[in-house]
Amino acid sequence: MYCVQCKMPVCYQCLEEGKHSSHEVKALGAMWKLHKSQLSQALNGLSDRAKEAKEFLVQLRNMVQQIQENSVEFEACLVAQCDALIDALNRRKAQLLARVNKEHEHKLKVVRDQISHCTVKLRQTTGLMEYCLEVIKENDPSGFLQISDALIRRVHLTEDQWGKGTLTPRMTTDFDLSLDNSPLLQSIHQLDFVQMKASSPVPAAPILQLEECCTHNNSATLSWKQPPLSTVPAEGYILELDDGSGGQFREVYVGKETMCTVDGLHFNSTYNARVKAFNKTGVSQYSKTLVLQTSEVAWFAFDPGSAHSDIIFSNDNLTVTCSSYDDRVVLGKTGFSKGVHYWEITVDRYDNHPDPAFGVARMDVMKDVMLGKDDKAWAITEGGIGKGATIGVLLDLNRKTLTFFVNDEQQGPIAFENMEGLFFPAVSLNRNVQVSLALWVQKQLLLALLLAARGRASPPLREGSGPCQVQIQTGRKGGGKGVNITTDMLPNQPKPLRSTWTQSS
Repeated sequence: MYCVQCKMPVCYQCLEEGKHSSHEVKALGAMWKLHKSQLSQALNGLSDRAKEAKEFLVQLRNMVQQIQENSVEFEACLVAQCDALIDALNRRKAQLLARVNKEHEHKLKVVRDQISHCTVKLRQTTGLMEYCLEVIKENDPSGFLQISDALIRRVHLTEDQWGKGTLTPRMTTDFDLSLDNSPLLQSIHQLDFVQMKASSPVPAAPILQLEECCTHNNSATLSWKQPPLSTVPAEGYILELDDGSGGQFREVYVGKETMCTVDGLHFNSTYNARVKAFNKTGVSQYSKTLVLQTSEVAWFAFDPGSAHSDIIFSNDNLTVTCSSYDDRVVLGKTGFSKGVHYWEITVDRYDNHPDPAFGVARMDVMKDVMLGKDDKAWAITEGGIGKGATIGVLLDLNRKTLTFFVNDEQQGPIAFENMEGLFFPAVSLNRNVQVSLALWVQKQLLLALLLAARGRASPPLREGSGPCQVQIQTGRKGGGKGVNITTDMLPNQPKPLRSTWTQSS
């Protein structure tokens, strides 16, 4: 038998007479099998732990090898960084030595020039003194007196010349240069490693919301959000667009907003857009690239914001007149800097020979004089303009030319050449004139002949409802915040194009 309390085998006599008589006992064979089973289970658990320990030892040995490899790589990187600092210091040392050598050459040149000057002057003085001594030996009073006054004046003049700072060095021997190396030494002493914190990961790549991304004329609105399961907050976003021709991406917006409208893009162009998030740790991966297509045809109206206060607008800013007898200027709402553009203006009212002018101008053109009176405008004022006349303006910025038409007749050859920069449609008029942007007139034949003469295909004209004022979306649906970016603010980005028709070059 087996005493459970004492955990030992016992005989029958001990059970009946000994101290085990009151203890719990079980059959010896059953306890033998039970303990054997428990020992087997414990051995299995211990075997698993031993196996894990062996794998852990292998991992540690691999870590030793990895640490050695990483140490060699990190040391090489550290040596390269220090060598780069030493190279930068050597380059700066060479620049500073060049400045010292330049100062050295300058000082030597000034001193040598002064030595040469003093040598010549001393030679002249010595010659004068020798001559005067010979004259003093002259025994003829009359001959001596004939030249004595002149010699006395010359001797005094020479003496005065020696006294006007001639005997003072023009250059000091000291170098007025002092190298301030204390900031650099302090930076070197503070040079240390930055411990990377694995507890602060970068945000996940944003997701562009296709249902809220759109284009309108030459502007594009993009909206994005963080992935639904993202646990790392983003501190801001970076929106990038290419140049519309498959070129490199450029940043157009950096900030906290998740919606941005980019104005000033080229018409009839395909843009690629992408966005990434950032926080203090770093920058996320890019979102998927979104392809955006701007409008092929552009529309514009007259611009009340830049017009003279005497200009009167009507017909959704397609018709203008003036309240003053003096000429006043009004511009189109859109500027052109690239491509070929044509638009027409009809004369609705023409009283008392008011002499209106039609053409293009810079944004800062004078608004209170006739168009073309300053160097900021190019215009036509003659050529059979009257009531009912239609004036056509062809601005070919690919060939840098400006051509005018009146009632479908080209007014001479090219009116202006070397047209470069940003131009706005422009009109000057007084109260005796009223003009309107033409709704849509077929000029395909005329322009096809004009462009065919230049060896170019005619533009793809399309019918439309006429010029209209462009409304740019600046906020999120539902009244949320957004930002509006104009690509004029970017370097090397031409201003966009809007006109009745546009031919991309």
